[in-house]
Amino acid sequence: MLSTKLYNQKGEEVGNIELSEKIFGVKANEALLHQAVVTQLANERQVLAHTKDRSEVSGGGKKPWKQKGTGRARQGSIRAPQWIGGGIVFGPLKTRNFSKKINKKMKQKAMFMVLSDKLANSNLAILDKLEVGEYKTRIFNQIISGLEKKAFRAEKKRSVLMINDKKDEKVIKSGRNLKGIEIINSENINIVDLLKYRNLIITAGVVKKMEETYK
Repeated sequence: MLSTKLYNQKGEEVGNIELSEKIFGVKANEALLHQAVVTQLANERQVLAHTKDRSEVSGGGKKPWKQKGTGRARQGSIRAPQWIGGGIVFGPLKTRNFSKKINKKMKQKAMFMVLSDKLANSNLAILDKLEVGEYKTRIFNQIISGLEKKAFRAEKKRSVLMINDKKDEKVIKSGRNLKGIEIINSENINIVDLLKYRNLIITAGVVKKMEETYK
């Protein structure tokens, strides 16, 4: 088992917490991390570009002119691609599928690698609990500032991902206007957010849930 400091909301050390090596002691594998990130981003990608082919363009049911005798090239429909306003050949279609698949255990292991890296590089702080009595951004900012001074290296630019073990509207609304902070609950942990933010703050409840889920 691994061990790290446990903090309260005032930024004070209140003891140590034991962490599972299967989650917080995993060696990094760049290829697997890359695959997990690409898969998540691909699955979040929306198909926006779409062009109409000749079957979707309106009008043009009638032959523009007779086949012979006009001196002009034969034409069957003004919906043909060579006509202005006609269908597009080989254009992007909304039926495209960008989704990718990754093995469930591989995805989990990639997440464990990032968590392990955060712990190893002193970019992880664990709170005994996270509770805000009222909707106050100032109070929430004090909690973050206290932890930044005690648990993390001094940085000019704030970059913090906070994971709570439950969805708390007071916490979410108190911190949503603070720049450089993202708040999610334990059900929404994902590798892209873990990599996007330099520092990670989680509650002891999140640790317990993860160990129960991934045992």
